[in-house]
Amino acid sequence: MLKNYFKIAWRNLMKNKTYSIINISGLAVGIASTLLIFIVVSYELSYDTFQKNYNNIYRIVTNTKHSDGNTEYNPGIRVPAISAINTGFPQFTKTVPVTTDGSPQFTIIGNAINDVASSKKFIEQNKTAVFTKPSYFEVFNATWLEGNKDVLNDPSSIVLTKTLANRYFNDWKNAQGKFIKLDNTILLQVNGVVEDAPENSDFPVVAFLSNETLKIYGDSYGYHNDWGNLGSNNQLYVTLPQTANAGRVNAQLNAFLLNQSGKNALTNNEYVLQPLKDMHFDYRYGTMGDHSSSKTILLTLALIGVLIIAMASINYINLATAQAINRSKEIGIRKVLGSTQSRLIAQVIGETFIVILISTLLAVLIAKLSLPYLSHVATAPVDIALLNVKTILFLIAEVIIVTLLSGIYPAIVLSGYPPVLALKNKMASANIGGISLRRILVVTQFAISQMLIIGTIVAISQMNYVQHADLGFNKDAVLMLPAYSDSAHLARMQPLKQQLLQNPDVISMSFANDEPSSDNRTATNFAFDHQEDKDYPLFLKFADADYIKTFGLQVIAGKGFTASDTLKEVVVNEALLKKLGITDAQKAIGKDIRIGGQQWVPIVGVVKDFKTSSLRDAVRELAIFPDKNRYFNMAVKLRTANISQAVPQVQKMWEKTYPEYAFMSHFTDETIAKFYEQETRLSLLYKIFACIAIFISCLGLYGLVSYMAVQKTKEVGIRKVLGAGVANIVYLFSKEYVILIAIAFAIAAPVAWYFMNNWLQGFAYKINIGMGVFVLAIMASFLIALVTVGYRAIKAALANPVKSLRSE
Repeated sequence: MLKNYFKIAWRNLMKNKTYSIINISGLAVGIASTLLIFIVVSYELSYDTFQKNYNNIYRIVTNTKHSDGNTEYNPGIRVPAISAINTGFPQFTKTVPVTTDGSPQFTIIGNAINDVASSKKFIEQNKTAVFTKPSYFEVFNATWLEGNKDVLNDPSSIVLTKTLANRYFNDWKNAQGKFIKLDNTILLQVNGVVEDAPENSDFPVVAFLSNETLKIYGDSYGYHNDWGNLGSNNQLYVTLPQTANAGRVNAQLNAFLLNQSGKNALTNNEYVLQPLKDMHFDYRYGTMGDHSSSKTILLTLALIGVLIIAMASINYINLATAQAINRSKEIGIRKVLGSTQSRLIAQVIGETFIVILISTLLAVLIAKLSLPYLSHVATAPVDIALLNVKTILFLIAEVIIVTLLSGIYPAIVLSGYPPVLALKNKMASANIGGISLRRILVVTQFAISQMLIIGTIVAISQMNYVQHADLGFNKDAVLMLPAYSDSAHLARMQPLKQQLLQNPDVISMSFANDEPSSDNRTATNFAFDHQEDKDYPLFLKFADADYIKTFGLQVIAGKGFTASDTLKEVVVNEALLKKLGITDAQKAIGKDIRIGGQQWVPIVGVVKDFKTSSLRDAVRELAIFPDKNRYFNMAVKLRTANISQAVPQVQKMWEKTYPEYAFMSHFTDETIAKFYEQETRLSLLYKIFACIAIFISCLGLYGLVSYMAVQKTKEVGIRKVLGAGVANIVYLFSKEYVILIAIAFAIAAPVAWYFMNNWLQGFAYKINIGMGVFVLAIMASFLIALVTVGYRAIKAALANPVKSLRSE
């Protein structure tokens, strides 16, 4: 019996090759898409799930609430709070203090050779070194190849990952006992080697140092032991017993720390236990890794996958029910010969299963070919596996679900034929009961396509706006290099600047703590015009007098501050004046401001607002002033015509000035582009999936029109004999679908507007979703449908009517 079912199913596939190709193509593309989406989503959801204490690990983060309703989110905690928790708050089973050093430089000394300048130097970009305690390895997973956690009790010890040890010493087995220097500051001995953390971890730590080292070098890494200082690099991870109530412990923690801070109590601070399982999905605090994900975006991707496979199933249902009339005699004979309805249903579902099985095999091939490009549109590693236990189980489940979704309705329709009418071949489309359902399914298909088209247009428009928005400063051709403003290197800064300015390809240059737009959130308390301190923070940029010129900031009142090494004059932005209630920028000139409890100094200039971070955030209240001890970067403005020649020249001068450091540089526009990596990828994904949805819907539409053309062969012939032209025939085939597309648009437009408008709320600066978006979407849908229908309709209209009517 089963053999017969498969034989009949195969014959039907071969007999109706066009429809089989349409069904298999649509399903293969749909299944491949869902498989790739499943790989991306499951990878993102797997971050740090391998940690043995995954459900019990928390990070204590700090929320600072301001009177204006804004809240600053910081992944760090005040250093005295870390000490207080370690000694006086026993509710946590383990506490792990972590001080991070992002993109550290390692100088390989080897066997204690002191010639640092000629030693090998490496900068681990986008990686992290941490100062921590042995308890780190009691909370987080690690496989030790050499040494053990106790080596972190020694302030002169460093533990490297296997990859670093192999790179620095050719083989990790040679690393033990060798000497290495961190940031040209701390001489350390390698006393341990551990396996690298998996790629799906928010802890890409490449080196571990003793927390005891901070007692010696703490100031160099922002480890300020006072309640008034809050840095994002000083973090605390804790574990709770499984039976503990995290909310209750959180309340106790806040009360405890408020009491511990005494006269320095910061009542606008709230300490929050952030679960490790939420850390990867909360961009407000960030991670040590290269990105955070959004559960909303992952859910959107999963929903798109469901919609695409639903469209492919709709194609199958539409074509299967449309062709059902051609199988009426077969079904009638089977019923007369004793076949039951359940057997007929099993046969049709079996045929569906074969189609979907073939489609799945083809989908795996498509996914395999697409996998190398997956990392360009999603944050997945290039070597991610296509087939593993998860993906195989997913495919099995998908095959079963899609088989049932696609096959159950056609099976019920075919098995429900009355045998007498079926044998007399008097079944018509109206009797099948498929026309109204088919229309609903076509509307559903086009509604999904139009939602994706609208989403694509909005995403592209927003990203285009972001890329071309007026940032308030010039980001082009500004090369950022590291600067070293500590006492050992301070004397080298000005000579280097003068050398660089002699290069004809260098327009200007400035020393500063960072670029105008950055993730920097350095802020402090301040007072204005000899009044009390304001209850909201002032954000800071430390820069020399050439900063305004180098980045093309627009001075709208007063002037830039004069050259100085320390705070003597201040330039502020419009946002601060607005917050202070000053409407005329000129009136702020000469007013005094006190920053961080220092001396009163005059405001000498006001600059037009520039974007201090990404366009997701509003412009912050800002002050710019000199402080030579805070110059961590140098900005070199180059002539765009000779960038390729200028960069090596700048690098040569820099390396001559700082021979003990490894060269590292980037352009300011690259920093800004990184703000929107996730949105750029989402925009690209919308484009891809919109094209896939259009492809699948066009396949289904072409199949239905092709079937209609066969059914109306004689009608078309008669109409042509009676004088109908090509336009009349095209109208005959397309009028119904035009109406269905209009109905689909009426459904899709408000749904798409709702979701995309919510997405845009994540940006402080955004486009408005105007009528143009919807007009473009409906026009695109009509055009796509008319091209698809028109091609097949014109082919039918150009057929020789003599051949169409020859059987009459």
